[in-house]
Amino acid sequence: MGDDAELTAAVLAAQNGDETAFRTVYRTVHPRLLGYVRTLVGDLDAEDVSSEAWLQIARDLERFSGDADRFRGWAARIARNRALDHIRMRGRRPATVADETELTGRPAESDTAGEAMEALATGRTLGLIARLPQDQAEAVVLRVVMGLDAKTAAETLGKRPGAVRTAAHRGLKKLAELLGEDPETAGALDALPSQREPRPRAVTSAGVTHTRARTQKDM
Repeated sequence: MGDDAELTAAVLAAQNGDETAFRTVYRTVHPRLLGYVRTLVGDLDAEDVSSEAWLQIARDLERFSGDADRFRGWAARIARNRALDHIRMRGRRPATVADETELTGRPAESDTAGEAMEALATGRTLGLIARLPQDQAEAVVLRVVMGLDAKTAAETLGKRPGAVRTAAHRGLKKLAELLGEDPETAGALDALPSQREPRPRAVTSAGVTHTRARTQKDM
């Protein structure tokens, strides 16, 4: 997930009106947030829903208080709410249509957590995640792709941490089975990091007014 201290600092600077810092926050968080939205609404609408989420994030950023972990959880809750609104309008959760980009196996010595998470959030593997029950799909993406600890993921989903841990465990187990059935994606989970556990957070105060409203163009 990159350096949490740097993301925390970028969030604080963005709250003070630093547009460059906001772009840093966006570029750091957006790829994984988009992957999460895709598991909820599918590929066709994911960009639009994510854009709506970022507009709300930009509008409400001055009221946010916390560090990088809390920011990721806060952003995920906003994205989830926008996605659920979209699903209610459409009447159902669509099947995710993954692109046809094939995931290539990487030698173990060159694998990194970042590469593994990118593999999990794109291509064929995204299509496999969409085949999981929704609670498992969301738990896997929030815990592994977004990097949230069980408590923060639970707050995002409105569930108990134990339920999220169980759903993520079952989802990863099922995903491993699905990956094992597909030789083109076999091994994609090998380098996934362990699910994060809660750690003490240094809370940062917020409350500085933005200099102006941000748009997708700014990001």
